[in-house]
Amino acid sequence: MNTATLDLTQQLMRLRSITPDDAGCQDLVARRLEPLGFAVERIRGGEVSNLWARRGQSKPLVCFAGHTDVVPAGPLDQWLSDPFAPSVREGKLYGRGAADMKSSIAAFVCAAEEFVAAHPRHGGSVALLLTSDEEGVAVDGTVRVVEKLKARGELLDYCIVGEPTAVRTLGDTVKNGRRGSLSGMLTVKGIQGHIAYPHLLKNPAHLFAPALAELAATEWDRGNEFFPPTSWQVSNIHGGTGAANVTPNALEVQFNFRYSTASTVEDLKHRLLGVLEKHGLAYDLGWVHGAVPFLTSNGALIVAVRDAVQAVTGIVPELSTSGGTSDGRFLIDICPQVLELGPVNASIHKLNEHIEIDALDALKTIYRQVLERLLLPA
Repeated sequence: MNTATLDLTQQLMRLRSITPDDAGCQDLVARRLEPLGFAVERIRGGEVSNLWARRGQSKPLVCFAGHTDVVPAGPLDQWLSDPFAPSVREGKLYGRGAADMKSSIAAFVCAAEEFVAAHPRHGGSVALLLTSDEEGVAVDGTVRVVEKLKARGELLDYCIVGEPTAVRTLGDTVKNGRRGSLSGMLTVKGIQGHIAYPHLLKNPAHLFAPALAELAATEWDRGNEFFPPTSWQVSNIHGGTGAANVTPNALEVQFNFRYSTASTVEDLKHRLLGVLEKHGLAYDLGWVHGAVPFLTSNGALIVAVRDAVQAVTGIVPELSTSGGTSDGRFLIDICPQVLELGPVNASIHKLNEHIEIDALDALKTIYRQVLERLLLPA
């Protein structure tokens, strides 16, 4: 089976757009959109390529957002085929970016082509926002486009991010929000010494152990209707000189909160500091607030997506806020309704990443129907 969506997905996958290199993906998309009447704007951020394409000037503005960059392939000898030479086997398309998320981008474009061909005088506006800095540090990508659009008052009404959201089959899960991310780098101070003379030293690993146990056992909140309880996790602990008979002078602890709308950053910081003070620790602590939580409640976008998914797949999608962060955390600044909808995520970032061939046109049709439900008269 050869369709326009499959063909464009394969074209995009052949371009080795390892983050933050776009490798020509956005030029390929621009060449497809410009003949449809999209005004294409390239917004550079450092070494990062970003694209903003819009058709129409009226409201409402419906935007599809995504990223052209992919993660590295990993060990090439463990792929069954070249990750940048898309291969079709047993009803699946294999290669880096198959699910995350060049298939979604292809479905965006093909949905727009079909929609414009059928409704050249449609109401409202259609837009695509693409970046090549989502899989990396994400400082010069979507956030830069959002800053520019906000500065000139160009706000979105509805936005669908094409992240792979499905768990078992296309359409079973739609993300209507994401948790916030708050990270810390804690340095617990001690006194280095010979392990045979414990009265002459202060071992920061021992000093921190009771606080670690308390922090790990703390219930930060109970979540709410859409979010699970806030989670606190240690990602790295480092200390010591490498010698077996010397205690460390300091212990470095990296940790992260994945927090819900049931907590605030200020409260989480205050409670953690209270535990450190309670245990009498000498420490330095730096914070990085990586993402705010966001939630899209029931509204026109949820209704349109739910109805389109059900019409195409027969499935009523489940709303979820699970998983890591996405560029939705930036888009919510200029758009009141943001959802994520894309293919099955089971193989993303893995060796032999793949997507079901049948899902490609189904995803395109869902996106097209969303446009029809939001931009055409009832």
